[in-house]
Amino acid sequence: MIPIKTGREIEKMRQACRTASEILDRVSELVRPGISTKEVDDAAADLMQEAKVKSAFLGYRLGHRVFPGNICISLNDEIVHGIGSARRIQYGDIVKLDIGVVENGWVGDTASTVAVGMIDERTEKLLQVTENALRRAITFAHDGVRLGDICSEIENEATRNQFSVVREFVGHGVGRKLHEEPQVPNYGKRGSGPRLKAGMTLAIEPMINFGTASVRLLDDGWTVCTADGMPSAHFEHTVLITKGEPEILTWRGKTQLK
Repeated sequence: MIPIKTGREIEKMRQACRTASEILDRVSELVRPGISTKEVDDAAADLMQEAKVKSAFLGYRLGHRVFPGNICISLNDEIVHGIGSARRIQYGDIVKLDIGVVENGWVGDTASTVAVGMIDERTEKLLQVTENALRRAITFAHDGVRLGDICSEIENEATRNQFSVVREFVGHGVGRKLHEEPQVPNYGKRGSGPRLKAGMTLAIEPMINFGTASVRLLDDGWTVCTADGMPSAHFEHTVLITKGEPEILTWRGKTQLK
């Protein structure tokens, strides 16, 4: 059953999502040539401690695997679930930052792709299309709309720009747990799937590839890359379904952590 949040629960979700978006803003400002991905991860951990929240990712279990990072930080052809390391960010990289926090028992989840300096025109378009796919998908996040309408819009935005969507990894419901029902794929058929209801909170997260949709898993058991080594972009918002316009709980702005 897809969880429906009450008014009190939604307010707690709002706070967790505000904190996640504030941390994402602050971490994004640290991304520069020469900094290691571990240093970025450590800085995120410090910000979480400052905000008195916990990472939703650190210690996350998938079978026998345990995620070792505070955030997911993925470069260039890495799609999602990258782990901070001694590797240093270079000019021209694109860096995917995925932030999840737990605050008072509720999860805020958000992600963005940051360009480091100048990137080529086609990669810049990839970032623009991926972020636009997220915006367009959110416009369908209304009470009574079929989930497939959101999913289809993401796929359509990617394919009409000659990009491809990742199928193995998807968006999801979010609330007391990082991953709740329903799954929110980045592909689908209009008019399909369950009807959205006011009180649902969804993490909508297009993952769009420059080339093939095929992926490969690195030996660390977590980092997912494009099979052809071409770039991938990732953007994510947690969205509340209402009786009116959707509410983007992780809307980013220049705000201060409490």
